[in-house]
Amino acid sequence: MEKLTFYAVSAPEKLDRIGEYLAEKLSRDVVRHRYGYVVIAMEALDQLLMACHSQSIKPFVESFLRMVAKLLESREPDLQVLGTNSFVKFANIEEDTPSYHRRYDFFVSQFSAMCHSTHEDPETRTRIRVAGIKGLQGVVRKTVNDELQAIIWEPQHMDKLIPSMLFNMQDSEDLDSTPSVVGQDGEENPAALAENCFRELLGRAAYGNMNNAVRPVLVHLDNHGLWDPNEFAVSCFRIIMYSIQAQHSHHVIQQVLNHLDTNNRTTPRVRAGIVQVLLETVAIAAKGSVGPTVLEVFNTLLKHLRMSVDLELGESSRRNSSSSVSSVRGKESDERIVQNAIIQTIGFFGGNLPDYQRAEVMMFIMGKVPVYGTPQNQNILMWVCLGLDLVTSGFKSKSMAAALPPSFLDPLFSISLMEDSELRQLVLEILHNIIDRHDNRAKLRGIRIIPNVSALKFKREKISKQDITFMKKHGQQLYRHIYLGCKEEDNVHKNFELLFTTLAILTIELANEEVVIDLIRLSMALQEMALANEENMPMFIRCGIMALVAAYLNFLKLNVFPLQVIELRNLDAPYLLPEHVFRDKCQLPESLDKNDRQVYFQASDMAECLAGPGYNVERLSIPYVPQVTDEDRLSRRKSFVDTISLQVDIMSNNTTGLEEQEREKRRQVMEKFQKAPFEEIAAHCESKANMLHDRLAQIFELTIRPPPSPSGVVSISTGHTQHPSVPVYEMKFPDLCVY
Repeated sequence: MEKLTFYAVSAPEKLDRIGEYLAEKLSRDVVRHRYGYVVIAMEALDQLLMACHSQSIKPFVESFLRMVAKLLESREPDLQVLGTNSFVKFANIEEDTPSYHRRYDFFVSQFSAMCHSTHEDPETRTRIRVAGIKGLQGVVRKTVNDELQAIIWEPQHMDKLIPSMLFNMQDSEDLDSTPSVVGQDGEENPAALAENCFRELLGRAAYGNMNNAVRPVLVHLDNHGLWDPNEFAVSCFRIIMYSIQAQHSHHVIQQVLNHLDTNNRTTPRVRAGIVQVLLETVAIAAKGSVGPTVLEVFNTLLKHLRMSVDLELGESSRRNSSSSVSSVRGKESDERIVQNAIIQTIGFFGGNLPDYQRAEVMMFIMGKVPVYGTPQNQNILMWVCLGLDLVTSGFKSKSMAAALPPSFLDPLFSISLMEDSELRQLVLEILHNIIDRHDNRAKLRGIRIIPNVSALKFKREKISKQDITFMKKHGQQLYRHIYLGCKEEDNVHKNFELLFTTLAILTIELANEEVVIDLIRLSMALQEMALANEENMPMFIRCGIMALVAAYLNFLKLNVFPLQVIELRNLDAPYLLPEHVFRDKCQLPESLDKNDRQVYFQASDMAECLAGPGYNVERLSIPYVPQVTDEDRLSRRKSFVDTISLQVDIMSNNTTGLEEQEREKRRQVMEKFQKAPFEEIAAHCESKANMLHDRLAQIFELTIRPPPSPSGVVSISTGHTQHPSVPVYEMKFPDLCVY
């Protein structure tokens, strides 16, 4: 062997003939089953290949590869392993010049087949599979850096290579940790080798090759039913995301999104499995480059959320069909798994974006909020708000005007008028996420009479000019929704907790002297609403409002007066304090005595408390009246419709007092325009103008009809019946249209 090597190195032009001779001998020995000579010939080929690196080695390599192929084609495991080992040695050699004519199609096919070996002997099966994986790894190393071998990334090769690796990776017992390449008994582990090869391949994937590398993974998971359960799918995509170059992450996300669209009619658990895989990919990608797919991720997820809700409601509407109720409920719960997975993905992805991008996402999600209160929209609304709650968690904005523009604030407040206590809770939590920029909520811990407010050491900054402008513009809107939110009949303890937190955070983050006065006026109006009880609210709601007002005025630290009222309530009316009324077995009174002034807060006493600190207390004497807007009509709330119909009934049945009521109404309007703040008057006028425009739009929609069509067909589209069309010769055109 030493003499042969010396001769070959000294006369490289002879390598071609040496290779042909050895190949001929080896072929003959394989056919005759003289395996000892086969090993000798292969050893000679290996050593010559390792020793010679001249230009003349190209023809020799062809003979070498031909012999490797001969060994791989045989059915003897020993020869297959021998051929694979020789190919791996060849793959580790760096050639000086690329090969123009060499192809590895056969080796990809043969090594892939070995990876799927079903040999009856377990040890032999493992040896063949290990050899197949090593062979594929050799092909990858030999081809990915050779520009002339880019064909390896084409689908016909990836469709064999990728599934072969995944097939062996499935045998790993522990998917959460990387298995050892060598087992306890010294035997090589196919799963670990396959994973290493998979990582190496993905790490070498260039920009244009990423889709061809990921698509076979999705197909393999489909074919083998690995989305439910999806532990292996999650493990695969973790490997993918940590192996590829960070700038290619959006390619993978795009592929998973497209696959979700493709599977939009599959079983809920399969869709949930794909969404959970998407969550893993965006969780890793969010730490690096996500690329241009940010809004597309949210758009696709929201689309599938709506589809899932529609499917769930469609199943529930068919309960009377042949399927049993239990099976329908099972499908409903499966759809809930899909919806929850979608919301978790939206929340996690949005929560990991930078604030400037998160603000854009918040606007985008709010733009998808349905307006009309159908059952489908109600469910979608709940899920979308859950997603917004997660996205806004931890959001920090220096300017409230940037964080809460009208395009976001208006629809959010419209949702707060819905007759669903959980939805209203979510709206308040979203508001808290945005307004509470110094994380003071944790110190409030629900609704209570705080003994020493200053000891909590709230973090705060001086209110900026931008935030003062924001409160001048939107303050009345905020107050109105707090006012309306307090009197909802389905309010529970948590609603009052969140309302108290809203008042407290507004005071900490956005309150100057003018805002504090407005919030006190709001509190006094809430107390008056509970006492007057014009809307026949339940006693629990009335006492809850009283407790909320007490907790907030105590929070303002208005010296001695609030403490005196609270002490008297402790003795005579504990049901007006949060610590008592929100207990499960609190005894509620049958009525509230308006004349018992000592247990209620008085505006005059408030003015005395605030006169010392230098507040302008004149506005305290002006009762707070919520601005009138058209949000009630837009939100389609039953309670407002009932209120309007009730007023109509009263007016029709009580004509005797009509003139007196009209005079009182005029007096109130005059008083309001004389004493109310300018911002409140402006908001009132703006809302009336908006109502006028909306009413005109409705009238135009009813009166304007589309132009006649010459088709001669009566059609019904988008809910409107079109009039019978007329022939062209009977249509009347303007003069400018005739020529």
